[in-house]
Amino acid sequence: MSWEAFYLICFALGLSLTGLSLLGMFSHLHFGHVHIHAAHGHAGAHGRVGVSPINGFTLAGFLCWFGGCGYLLNRYGGLLTPVVLGAAMVAGLAGASLLFWFMAKVLLPHERELTAADTDIVGVLGRVSGTIREGGVGEIQFSQSGVRRFAVARSEAGVAIPREVEVVVMRYEQGVAWVRRWDELSEG
Repeated sequence: MSWEAFYLICFALGLSLTGLSLLGMFSHLHFGHVHIHAAHGHAGAHGRVGVSPINGFTLAGFLCWFGGCGYLLNRYGGLLTPVVLGAAMVAGLAGASLLFWFMAKVLLPHERELTAADTDIVGVLGRVSGTIREGGVGEIQFSQSGVRRFAVARSEAGVAIPREVEVVVMRYEQGVAWVRRWDELSEG
């Protein structure tokens, strides 16, 4: 195998892994997922969260920069193989370092550990978005942590609740929100 082919394979592999990780953001693929761990013990205990400099994103970045720079220098640079290899290594490390800096300084400060209270919907005021049939299910829409969410819902009293009626979640069990009409609760 020639050095040119080696660099091209590294570049293609890095680019492919980057593409897979981008697809993973929009689906259920988990390649390159950043594993966040707490620095010095429990997550959130000290308010500090860290990320390893060696992870799927930085490895893919290294391969892209290493392969791309190596290929271009080998093909068009007219340099000796050790010089090209050294320059490609420096370029790969620079690319990976840039990605790591971006994750650690730009993305990671906005991360926080979710607590049970962040996802608990009991007591949340919502609106019926899909009619709840008598003895059956429907759908509610509500806002939580600034995000619009939806949940399968049943009437706690077993009665039908039409669309656009405001409801309160009384309990949440096995993926179903048990609701009561807000006007019933506010009157009595």
